[in-house]
Amino acid sequence: MGDLPVDDLIVQSHRGPYRVRFGQAFASLDSGLADGEHLIIDAKVAKLYEDSLAQALRGPSVLYIDATEDNKSIERFPPYLKHLIERGIRRNHSLVAVGGGVVQDISAFVAATLLRGVPWRFYPTTLLAQADSCIGSKSSINVGPYKNQLGTFTPPDEVVISADVLATLQESEIRSGIGEMIKVHIISGWTDTRAISADYRRIIRDRNAMIHYIRRSLEIKKAKVEADEFDRNERLVMNFGHSFGHAIESATNYQVPHGIAVTIGMDMAIHVSHRLGLAKRDVCDELHALLADNYAGFDRVPVPRANFFAAIGKDKKNTDNDISLILLEAPGRVFKHALPMDDHFRSMCVEYFADLQGKKNNTQKTGQIAEL
Repeated sequence: MGDLPVDDLIVQSHRGPYRVRFGQAFASLDSGLADGEHLIIDAKVAKLYEDSLAQALRGPSVLYIDATEDNKSIERFPPYLKHLIERGIRRNHSLVAVGGGVVQDISAFVAATLLRGVPWRFYPTTLLAQADSCIGSKSSINVGPYKNQLGTFTPPDEVVISADVLATLQESEIRSGIGEMIKVHIISGWTDTRAISADYRRIIRDRNAMIHYIRRSLEIKKAKVEADEFDRNERLVMNFGHSFGHAIESATNYQVPHGIAVTIGMDMAIHVSHRLGLAKRDVCDELHALLADNYAGFDRVPVPRANFFAAIGKDKKNTDNDISLILLEAPGRVFKHALPMDDHFRSMCVEYFADLQGKKNNTQKTGQIAEL
């Protein structure tokens, strides 16, 4: 069965509207780069698609990036900028970014700052980038070991999404993207949450289902972004699961992929919500079943407690001495909540990890955890 047609999505931004197109992989790149275009590409993607991208890869300005967290640290930027300057970039030129979130962050940050701003367009090649980060304008750059401490709001001129490129992703990368999809569906409400829960297995094996949920995820996020592009009010709920998730990533030295860390982070936020009397037990249990499916196997990765608390204490969303969290009462009722980083907060976190360990051991005994 062929792919079903998918309508474009138009996203409004402070720099004007930009289009998200769904269609053929690398549309318009197969014939090469236009004059004044500079390609920034994930080195792994360039290797995987060296035939499809042969003309573009022979262009006069191609910057290959190994897509690691280290390579989006500000300390790594001088060679990127030197490469573009030496190849004659001008303000009327544009960047073409091909890759996942790391390439997106690097490209958007360069586009915002080099020559005081150049246009860029994006071909996301990971599910995480296609279903979440490709819209919303944010770039996030690390400073040494501190994640996402620098950034800009720099929307692309265009985003081109194709499910074709997802075929080369590992299962863990697919589940990482689905984690962010689950997040926005929970933010939306029960109808969307139960829809993605019912279709969880089908999303992985059915490309049309995948594209449907990618587009629905972007529709939900678009509403938040257009209401609050600069992340001051309504959009803050999009950080659901992220304070805990980023701390898990950092504490495990990124052994847990971002979207899966966010999945665990959502489960942890729901646990804290229940312990604070905000969420009822039946709500927690229903959401836990969906989230646990998505992080199955990664609950085996040890999370050093000291590293976790050090990382969450440095989260950029914190204010004064409080931890800034997104908690919930139920799907569709998600909100910002500040907690002091005191013994009570620490005890709730320790309790969650102990519960996670206990659930992991129980499911291992019954053989219910999926092997990666």
